[in-house]
Amino acid sequence: MTGLGHPLGTAAGHRPWPLCRRCCGIALDMGSARTRAWIAGKGVVVDVPTVTFPGSGAVHPIQHGTIIDTPGCARMLRRLLAHRLPRFVRPLVIVTAPVLDGVAYRAQARTAVDVLRPRGVLTVPSARAIAVSAGADMSRPLMVVDIGAHLTEVVLLGDGDVTDARRTALGTSDLDDTTTPEEIAGAVASMLTAMLRQDRTSLTADAVRRGILLAGGGALRPEITRHLAEQPHMPMRVVRAPHTASVRGAARLLQAAHTHPSASGALPSAARPHRAPG
Repeated sequence: MTGLGHPLGTAAGHRPWPLCRRCCGIALDMGSARTRAWIAGKGVVVDVPTVTFPGSGAVHPIQHGTIIDTPGCARMLRRLLAHRLPRFVRPLVIVTAPVLDGVAYRAQARTAVDVLRPRGVLTVPSARAIAVSAGADMSRPLMVVDIGAHLTEVVLLGDGDVTDARRTALGTSDLDDTTTPEEIAGAVASMLTAMLRQDRTSLTADAVRRGILLAGGGALRPEITRHLAEQPHMPMRVVRAPHTASVRGAARLLQAAHTHPSASGALPSAARPHRAPG
């Protein structure tokens, strides 16, 4: 997890939310199709289409995992969240981000989040947030498949860090007469196969043998999961409430950062720097 922008201050004396009344926290998952937000003490309070209304009709500020309209995202966040926050309290915010192309996404997301006047902004790879929400043991290699509306990522985690990743610009919104569930499942299988072939260590094979975590809206589509289940030697495990796994995992990491006594300096081990695969 990375932080930037505003000093966090000390977490000494802070109690877990909702008992702590001194500060506020927000976990954000801004996807191409939907935006979800968790607010400390309230749970997931926003689960709406990612769309803005600048006056000339609806505009989608995030497309295929890329923020293309940062001011539009800021307007959306103000409309959805500003009135839900306590007055005169600056929130600590954590934002999930795609693994690949995540550097640009994180910078633009932090700019958009400034509209909420945060005291600190942290970012976390969506795959790690999913693993946290599933309660996975990240001391062992772990594979995460996140099938969204416009983007699918396959990510290998080693000790909680991203060690390899693949993506395809295919998702549930592409399902029509020309793109089938079988094609999406086949794209996932192809990415996994490429990772297995190119890994000179045993990390990828070990992670696959453990069972691949499946999340995102695509994990709710039986026509996709059925084809994935037919892939040989690639056992899949659908996480609980897969469409909200990312924001719920981010919320757990946010709570850990909030109560950690060294929040003004090093973050806990679950919040290591967000690094793209080398």
